[in-house]
Amino acid sequence: MRTTSLLFDDRVLIDMGTGVGDLSLGAMEAIDTVFLTHSHLDHIVALPLMLDSVGPRRNKPLQVCALKETIETLQAHIFNGSVWPDFTAIPTAETPFLRFEPIVPGQSIAVDNKNFQAIVVNHTVPAVGYLVGSDQGSFAFTGDTAQNKEEFWDVINDCHDLKHLVIETSFVDADAEVALVSRHLNPATFVEEMAKYRNSARVWLTHMMPGFEEEITSQIRQHNSALDFSILKRGDRINI
Repeated sequence: MRTTSLLFDDRVLIDMGTGVGDLSLGAMEAIDTVFLTHSHLDHIVALPLMLDSVGPRRNKPLQVCALKETIETLQAHIFNGSVWPDFTAIPTAETPFLRFEPIVPGQSIAVDNKNFQAIVVNHTVPAVGYLVGSDQGSFAFTGDTAQNKEEFWDVINDCHDLKHLVIETSFVDADAEVALVSRHLNPATFVEEMAKYRNSARVWLTHMMPGFEEEITSQIRQHNSALDFSILKRGDRINI
């Protein structure tokens, strides 16, 4: 079982779920920048562990870009000296293993030849998705989300070079109430969200509850057999 982590050009991660564990130590050491969608454990669990493993091997801090609220949660509950060392001050405050960079929705940060734009999404804690742009095209990732307002879809639909949209659908329809209170999508609400989608980019589903992938897929087909989508699997490579 692996949780969310998307690797770009071997140097940038969106989220640090358990999928980071598939990387070698050398590959982890090469990562310079991380963009977090939100503070939930399945999206940040590998961050403290990776820093502990490769921090001493690196010659500069790992830059972690996230909402102010996400950073505050990590500082209060993870890097607090009790649960895990405060790597923003280790080995020294001047040369730490970790440096946080607060971001706000709508902000873009350039890393090498790509721009990472934060887009606010609807979740139980402050959260963003990301629109990743390059000269070759763009890629969008919702992160964890329930149904979003038109402002979110305006950004996605106005991106004329979008090639891929990765969107979550966590629960089966029988668990629609759980999806509602935890602010995730289920097949019925995913199909409703797709009715707002006006782009032609390829759609990928992710963040499905383990063991329910086939049922979620089948229920989506029952709601709308014409929807074209793929399932994002561990180790998949997407070209932008």
